Amino acid sequence: MPTAETASIMADAPAAPGHAWYPTLAARVEEGRLDLPMLPRVATEIVQLSSGNDTDAGRLASLLHQDAALAAAVLRVSNAPAYLPRTPIVSLQQAVTRLGFVVLGEIALAASLQAGVFRVGRHEPRLEALWRHAVASGAFAREIARAKRLNVENGFLCGFLHGIGKPALLQLVADLEANEDTHVADEELRTILDGLHVAVGRHLAERWELPIPVRRALSHYRDVGHGDRDVEATEAIEVPVTAAANRLATHLLEPASLDEVELRAHPAFQVLNFYPEDVDRLLDHRDTVRGVVDSMVA
Repeated sequence: MPTAETASIMADAPAAPGHAWYPTLAARVEEGRLDLPMLPRVATEIVQLSSGNDTDAGRLASLLHQDAALAAAVLRVSNAPAYLPRTPIVSLQQAVTRLGFVVLGEIALAASLQAGVFRVGRHEPRLEALWRHAVASGAFAREIARAKRLNVENGFLCGFLHGIGKPALLQLVADLEANEDTHVADEELRTILDGLHVAVGRHLAERWELPIPVRRALSHYRDVGHGDRDVEATEAIEVPVTAAANRLATHLLEPASLDEVELRAHPAFQVLNFYPEDVDRLLDHRDTVRGVVDSMVA
């Protein structure tokens, strides 16, 4: 007997022939037959620190000292032009002092998740594009949270992790391609990622014990503006914040697929009570966000 989640997943299944993998993968997702990676310990603690009320920069620096490769990556990004260091940052303590906990936590989380958490085979270029979108979404969500006087750490987490099901799906597809000695066509892969990433994201959020606001955001960010969806869930503020950040990131990185007129018409901005000038101020951050993306995604 199909469950409600199966019905929801299969409702997104393409009707066109040639997408034979979608039903197979949808069934695996619904049944939880997924080989999902663990969240690295340092990343786990960063998420906990970022989502809590007590941010502890010293503890973050101590965590990073335990992972030499991650510490080196954080120092490299900290010295990027996007963060405008007046003089080179040569120690984690300097990074904490100069950049602050919020920025350093964002850099460390992005670096730790990019460091081989997902094994995607030939799909590395697509994975890089997903990380770029994730970082841009996180950066825009931070600015939206700041404008709404919300917790900016939570804002970044929701934006950065809202599409985390897509890297996990890439890993699943890569494993199946290796086992079946075949390749999934690009069009079919796009359909799989679009149709299944929310359900996979829910599984991953549970495995990684992500904060409740992040779980709500990744589960419902696409529901904003759809009256037939879970209204109570979409009214949680992190959901429209994430929906708007996702659209802003798409407009920044793929302007041909989402022009400014269509962007401004997204219902998330109305839910957030943003006026055109509020959206203007967000768009004014485009160059800064692009710099952050270029710095964080090597």
